[in-house]
Amino acid sequence: MDRWQNRVAVISGASSGIGAACARLLVAAGLQVVGLARRTERLEQLRQSLPEEQRKRFHQQTCDVSQEKQVDSAFEWIEKELGGVDVLINNAGIVLGGQLIDMPTKDIGNILQTNLMGSIYCTKWAAGSMRRRQVAGHLFFVNSTAGVAGYKPDPADESLNAYTPSKFGLTAVHEICRQELIQKGSRIKTTSINPGWVATEIVPDETKAKLGQVILQAEDVAQAVLYALATPPHAQVEQITLRAVGEYY
Repeated sequence: MDRWQNRVAVISGASSGIGAACARLLVAAGLQVVGLARRTERLEQLRQSLPEEQRKRFHQQTCDVSQEKQVDSAFEWIEKELGGVDVLINNAGIVLGGQLIDMPTKDIGNILQTNLMGSIYCTKWAAGSMRRRQVAGHLFFVNSTAGVAGYKPDPADESLNAYTPSKFGLTAVHEICRQELIQKGSRIKTTSINPGWVATEIVPDETKAKLGQVILQAEDVAQAVLYALATPPHAQVEQITLRAVGEYY
C-alpha cells in the first residue's frame, strides 16, 4: 500500500455501511479520503469517530450522486482542493420496496439514477482526472451477486425489482470501462466487488432476522476492496464475489 500514501480516494455513499467501512480502512492505510453522501451529519459523525491523527485525512462533500450537478460540484472541489482523484469507490445505492411490474415509475427511476447513473457520473470524473494526470489509478464498482450471471433468488423472497437490473447494468459499465481503458493504453485498474447479503441499513430488519448469521458485514466487503487495491501495478483483480458461508444465492 506504500504507493497509495496520501493519494486521494473518493467514496460515494460514505455515510454508513460499506462506504463508511471503506473510508475507515483507507484513512488508516494512509490515503486522503473524500466521503460523498447526502447526509452531511453522518459524514461528520464518521470523521469524529476516527482516531484524532486520522481525521485530517478525511474530507466530506454533501452529494446526491443521482444528481449530476451535485456530482460535478463535488469533483470540482476535489480537483481544486486536493489535486485530483486516484481511487474511486462507486458504492452509493438504494433499494425500494415493490415489484417491477407495478411499482411507481418514479421509484424505478430513482433506483436507476442512484445505482447506475450515479456511478457513471462519478466514473467519468474520476477516469478523466486519472487520465489527465497520467495516474495509474483504480476504479471500484461495489456491485452485488444480484448483478452477476446465474443470479436466481428464492421465489419466496421479496422481489428486488429495479435493484437487480441496476446491478446488472453496473456489471456492464465495469466491463465497458475496462475495455475502453485498455483501448486507450491506460494503466487504470477496474474492479467489480460482488457481495451477497450484507448487514447494512438498506437491508430490512426482517431480512436480517431471517438470514441470522448467514450474512456478511460491511467490513468484509471493505477488506475485499483493500485486497484488490493492494495488488502490484501489473496485477488486476477484475472481480471479487463474496458471500456469507451458507448463503445459497
